[in-house]
Amino acid sequence: MRGVHITLETERLTLRRLTEDDLDNLFALNNDPEVMRFLNGGKPVPREEIRDVGLPALLAYYDRPGGFGFWAAEEKATGEFIGWFHFRPGKDAPPGELELGYRLRRSAWGKGYGTEGSRALIDRGFTEQGVERVTAYTMAVNTGSRRVMEKSGLTFVRTFFEDWPEAIEGSEHGEVEYALTKSEWAAAREQRH
Repeated sequence: MRGVHITLETERLTLRRLTEDDLDNLFALNNDPEVMRFLNGGKPVPREEIRDVGLPALLAYYDRPGGFGFWAAEEKATGEFIGWFHFRPGKDAPPGELELGYRLRRSAWGKGYGTEGSRALIDRGFTEQGVERVTAYTMAVNTGSRRVMEKSGLTFVRTFFEDWPEAIEGSEHGEVEYALTKSEWAAAREQRH
């Protein structure tokens, strides 16, 4: 594996490591009820919780080997923080399988940024990081996130039901898993070229 990348650039985005200076960015992101609608039902997240629990958990990924974890996403043209992406081992995932995720500001929705950042992380994972399979999860009713997964090359695998401590609107329809294997990714790339 090659050296760990601190940043990753796409046509319109810079993906960089999060820092403690991103507290205000994360607070604004996590306190938009529409952004959090499919995560916690749109409830506000206290600043102290982000500062003392959330942000340290995100930063802790940088201490792990492999260059996986969370990336702040910024528009190249403006330098504006538009959200974050994660590309990390999922809970109980086998070696070589990573989970893709993203959380973007409403102002960034519908502009293709989710797909652009996701594709960049997937491409790097398959070409440089020894990834064999990428998975992503969302609520079945989260059509926007599902569209990003599909445009990023992932395909529907299954619907499943989690036992959540607090049900949120739409959770009765379950969660969905999408995935992409390295061989599927390579075949799709070959067709494009």
